[in-house]
Amino acid sequence: MDYYNKLKKELKDILKHKETETIKVVSAKPLSPEEAIGTPDRTDFPIQKGKEVMIEADFRGSKGQAFTDMPGNFTGTVQDFLNMKLDNNFSRSIFIAGFNAVMRHFERTTGTIHCKDKEPKACAEQITTFIREKFGKVKIAFIGFQPAMIEQLSKSFEMRIVDLDKDNIGKQKFGLTIEAQEKTSEVLEWGDIILATGSTCVNGTITDFLNKKPVVFYGISAAGVAAAYGYERFCPCGK
Repeated sequence: MDYYNKLKKELKDILKHKETETIKVVSAKPLSPEEAIGTPDRTDFPIQKGKEVMIEADFRGSKGQAFTDMPGNFTGTVQDFLNMKLDNNFSRSIFIAGFNAVMRHFERTTGTIHCKDKEPKACAEQITTFIREKFGKVKIAFIGFQPAMIEQLSKSFEMRIVDLDKDNIGKQKFGLTIEAQEKTSEVLEWGDIILATGSTCVNGTITDFLNKKPVVFYGISAAGVAAAYGYERFCPCGK
């Protein structure tokens, strides 16, 4: 919770210099897979399989998104928003999507809207070059299941993958075995760098990956957090 209290303080600092909080309204709603990522050329993204849902928040016309496994709706003032107890994935997803929307509104971050259709493939095709140019030939501890990225990276790097989805654990994907959350410490020790889903901001595990090894967060969920604290983020096709 300390981490989220820190984010709330960050948000209060941004808002107090702008307009009166009580006139601001934040609304959030789940999106269908088609609304979230369109029709990409593959069907194994978690959102397409019903494992995740995209939450979209609107703050004075600016949009912010976040993935979650506990979707729901929220409408209220910023004060209501800041008073939310962030004790489950539902409330944290609302908060992170809203945080992204506020950061976007005040031009503190970009790429808060997920890419669609052919763009997820284009994104994945860039990640190998990004990792090679920034880190060299490294072993990657990959947190989460992003099939397009994993397929591309597995051609050039040694990798181990940890995921929370029980349907994935123990399965072979692109020549790699998906490992359970209990293996996280071992996988992080093994890897030279960490490539972690931005959904760690939502499920409360983000602090497990900070201050250990070089870490890159991928995707739109981490847009605001990465910008606020200077974390490395890979999301070249986000809007």
